[in-house]
Amino acid sequence: MSDVADIPEADRVEGAPHPRQTRALFGQEAAEREFLEALAGGRLHHGWLITGPRGVGKATLAWRIARRLLSEAPAEAAGQGLFGEELPPAAAKLDAPADPALEARIAALSEPRLCLIRRSWDPARKRLRTVITVDDVRRLRGFFALSAAEGGRRVVIVDSADEMNVNAANAILKVLEEPPRDTVLLLVSHQPARLLPTIRSRCRVLRCAPLGAEDMGRALAAAGIEAGTDTPALAELSGGSVGEALRILAHDGLALYAELLALMATMPRLDRAAAVKFAESAGARGEAERLDLAIELIELALARLARAAVAGPPAIEAAPGEADTLTRLAAVPGAGRLWAELQQSLGARMRHGRAVNLDPASLILDTVLRINDAAAGLSR
Repeated sequence: MSDVADIPEADRVEGAPHPRQTRALFGQEAAEREFLEALAGGRLHHGWLITGPRGVGKATLAWRIARRLLSEAPAEAAGQGLFGEELPPAAAKLDAPADPALEARIAALSEPRLCLIRRSWDPARKRLRTVITVDDVRRLRGFFALSAAEGGRRVVIVDSADEMNVNAANAILKVLEEPPRDTVLLLVSHQPARLLPTIRSRCRVLRCAPLGAEDMGRALAAAGIEAGTDTPALAELSGGSVGEALRILAHDGLALYAELLALMATMPRLDRAAAVKFAESAGARGEAERLDLAIELIELALARLARAAVAGPPAIEAAPGEADTLTRLAAVPGAGRLWAELQQSLGARMRHGRAVNLDPASLILDTVLRINDAAAGLSR
């Protein structure tokens, strides 16, 4: 693979534009407001840890912050003009002023004051590396040396920080401990608990929340996808993650979950013909990503069933008739604990079967039969 344009981007969700190409951000007003308050008050921290579930807009927020910081001088970022005068209210918005030249450089990853650290391409194995290595982080030495001549702010985006190996994490820690002048590091993290405590302690945290149905619809529309009446169900199944919603749509996950709930509606007198059909669809050979999604949806259905036993059915259905099905299967005392334990045991069993290459359709069918057995036990 010699053409750089053909190399996959480790920080891009399949089916969506790269975050640097996404100007709009939905559902993260609180995080934006927190950053803007620090920016306007002259309290801009040198390290920011942007956290939240995968796919809710963390990277988009990081790129919006980068655009804003790169489009203005440090004095302007603090809410003042070059001669100390107060700037108009428009400057207090995170949206950066239109700058076609800056946009073009960011899109081409050629902006000299911006450095993106992510999993790199391994030319020997012709695939993306599984971690961010110390060599990826060491590129910052050259970046700081060259960008110093440009003046103004410098921005480093690490996406995602969770993927750094130990040596890479220690190298980033050194930068956080002694940050170069006018440099801001933006660390995107899906699981901040996995980071070194010393990294977390040297960063200010910006938390991004899962998206509700309205913001999900707006975000999908901005990506060129109209989910329509399916948006509330997508928001439920994806946990408010746009990235996860795109994956669900790509593999017909809404229909898959509806089939699963229709099966559960027949339990404990399982419709075995429908169960076989579902297993063959979910476990079709050569459809590894669809199988992974089916496993996750089965686990999710069991988790929603366990919650329904404690707190009642969900306010928003992720499939037609879901509330009635969950209510019926969760009505027996002790059902919540049983379904929660079954989620854990069956989830582990499915993933083990996936790892050792058991027949996918057989694996799914066996799982459905075990869920039916549990429902039969409760009915007695």
